[in-house]
Amino acid sequence: MGTSSSRANVRRLCSFWCLFVTMFRSWLIVITVTVLAVQSCVGETSCVLWSSSGSVVQRGSKFQVYCTFNCRCQGSMHSYEDNHPKQQEHTQLNSTTIYVNVANITDRTTYSCYCDCHRALDPCGLDILAGYPPDRPEEIKCIYNILRNESGDVVCTWNRGRETYLPNNSTLRVRTGSGNHTEGPVLYNVSGKGTASPSAGFNLSRSVQQISVWVQAQNSLGSVESSVANYRLSDIVMPSVPVLGQPECSSRKCIIKVEQLVRTPHLQIQYRSESHQWTTDPDSVVQMISSLVWSVSSLEPYRLYHFRARAKFSTGLWSNWSAEVSSSTEEEAPAQALDVWFAHASDLGSMRVFWKEASVIISRGKILDYTIRLNNPNLNNTTNVSADVRSYSLPYYCDDCEVTMWARNSKGSSPPATITTHHTEDTPLLGLRVTAPNQSISISWRKPETAPSRYVLEWYPEGCKLEELRWIKLGQNETHTVITGIKPYECYEGAVYVFYDKSSATKTRLKPFATVESAPENDGSWSFEERVEGNKVTITWMALPRAQRRGCITTYTICLQNSSGHKTLYTVQAPEMTYIIKDLPPDTYSVWMNASTAKGEGPASQKTKIFIKQDTQLSFLLLCMVAVLMLLFLLCLCQSSALKQRFWVFLQFFTPRVVPDPANSKWAQDCKREQGKMIVQLSSTNTTLTESDEEANLVHVEEVFKQTGDTSVPTDISPQLPLLPNLSPDTELPRLLYLTTYIKSFSHDSDSSNNTQTSPDTNSTFDDFPLQGQGNMDNWGENEEEFFPSHNGFTELRGFGGKLTLDAVKIDCSGLLTEGCV
Repeated sequence: MGTSSSRANVRRLCSFWCLFVTMFRSWLIVITVTVLAVQSCVGETSCVLWSSSGSVVQRGSKFQVYCTFNCRCQGSMHSYEDNHPKQQEHTQLNSTTIYVNVANITDRTTYSCYCDCHRALDPCGLDILAGYPPDRPEEIKCIYNILRNESGDVVCTWNRGRETYLPNNSTLRVRTGSGNHTEGPVLYNVSGKGTASPSAGFNLSRSVQQISVWVQAQNSLGSVESSVANYRLSDIVMPSVPVLGQPECSSRKCIIKVEQLVRTPHLQIQYRSESHQWTTDPDSVVQMISSLVWSVSSLEPYRLYHFRARAKFSTGLWSNWSAEVSSSTEEEAPAQALDVWFAHASDLGSMRVFWKEASVIISRGKILDYTIRLNNPNLNNTTNVSADVRSYSLPYYCDDCEVTMWARNSKGSSPPATITTHHTEDTPLLGLRVTAPNQSISISWRKPETAPSRYVLEWYPEGCKLEELRWIKLGQNETHTVITGIKPYECYEGAVYVFYDKSSATKTRLKPFATVESAPENDGSWSFEERVEGNKVTITWMALPRAQRRGCITTYTICLQNSSGHKTLYTVQAPEMTYIIKDLPPDTYSVWMNASTAKGEGPASQKTKIFIKQDTQLSFLLLCMVAVLMLLFLLCLCQSSALKQRFWVFLQFFTPRVVPDPANSKWAQDCKREQGKMIVQLSSTNTTLTESDEEANLVHVEEVFKQTGDTSVPTDISPQLPLLPNLSPDTELPRLLYLTTYIKSFSHDSDSSNNTQTSPDTNSTFDDFPLQGQGNMDNWGENEEEFFPSHNGFTELRGFGGKLTLDAVKIDCSGLLTEGCV
């Protein structure tokens, strides 16, 4: 009983608790709803936004966006493009509604409204999408891929038109038919909705013969369907892609294993070497060796080939290309001779053979080495050189040699290539022209009258023949070629060789050429050297560095400036690099020079001082020549008496007249003792006469007169000497004074006998010459005496009457050369 009462109490208590919990939950819901309702009434969201064209509009359209507030307030509207807010200028429709006009919308835009009276309330917003309705699908294409014998997959693609900028839904509808039976349509979902060419695929049994397909596309702005495309499956059937195994190749053929899921009657294989284009095997047919092995022929030796393949049923489409596989063919002996040329520098005494790297077509394998044989009448020399080099310097200079070369690979040697180093610079090619169009060089010439066998054109940067030689060989009918790879602002040289037979060739040099030129540059490193030899200067210079020439140097200009500032220019044509300036007068000179191209003159080099000195050796030679001429003149003078006499008469006017006083001589003293006689001692040497001379010769001087009237005239008077005027006997004293004055006019007074002059001439003689002293001057006018020296150059004297003592007479001997007075 008590237990039952307790249980009843518990049940009542539980019922009460459940009722309480139920009532609490109900009140809680009521309270929550009430709070939410109250908040809704007061406007937790302050406004409502809508568009006159909806939330999806077409791009470029016009519409309005409205905003209605839940209370009266000052509202505003904003737009957001790329998360950048922008306040819109709105129009007040009524007390609670505003709106804005939207035009030419191009992208998704968000609009929102704000209320000033309830800042705590959330603003309202609206997203508007802009786009286009879908275009009608076009160009539906379907392919039936056979993966196995029973069935295959059909894949259809189409062009959906322009981008709509909106979410699109496309559906592929397919109706199948086998004979007269038709099923469908069946809807298939479309993949690639965001691409320009969406696609849809489905599986079909190979029993189906034809299908009809069309596409339906739609978005928020509209819906459209394509036209129906009908296909026969046999026309769109495509086999699976074949799988190629690793090729096994010989020198001319490769064998390839092919795997296919479904056997096809057609298999096409293409190949290419390195960067060449794909080549299809002849007639697009390959020879089948077995069901899984195929052979590809017509290949070249020592080539890396890439292969790909595709398959096809009897009808339908070719499969896609397989993945590429690669393999190399084996080597063969080189098939052609090397392209060989030579260059020689006679000034350096060196010669070099050049050859071009053989292409794969020529080498047909990896070149191991080269063999060079040099033949001349006196020596044969064979050398092997490495495969890495492209030139070889001959061991000696040879003007008339034959050079033969071979290239060798693992399979053998190439045919021999032979050149001869002999050539002549014969008549130049006619019409040889060199032009530079579009960064290249065009060279042409006329064909010689004698038909050549071939031409060789060589070119190289100026001064770099042995380092950068290039050449090209032309056939006998080729008279024009264009060479490329010419560097701008670089000067090139070259020549054209004309070969008539194996041993006959002529060479015509090309004028230096360049594609682009400018005036030369000079960074100060270019200079010259000068060497002075007497009045001659030799100037030598090196070529400008290649980077500073800026084209072909045509001339060099040397400027010579003397100390007074006068400049002289000397122009030297390139490629001369030495110039001699001759006959420079002694002075100090400044020398500098510059180089020029066809486009202008470059900067000058640094100035250098040179000094030209007087040629002392030449002056000494001139003095010697003058002395020799004077000596010859004197010798000629001594050989002619008349010339000698006239010369010394002329010389008397320039020589000092020193006349000794004869009164102080021993001869004069003896004359006083010997009246009427004069003793003259003749000697063969220049010695002074003394009293001890025992064998003295006496010369008698006679007075010979020829009387004609009252005037005394000598009978023998030299016509070369002046005559004294005739004096009468009545004027003795004036005549004496005149004679004394006449004699003294040829001499100077002397006070001592030290000034006595002697003569070595022993051929002079005197006759008796009677003279009187001063005391007998009264008889002067009675006897006129005349003094005649014989062959001694004395001036003739006319004597007068009477006696004349030597004390009153001074004899002038300064005019004598070989004769003298004692």
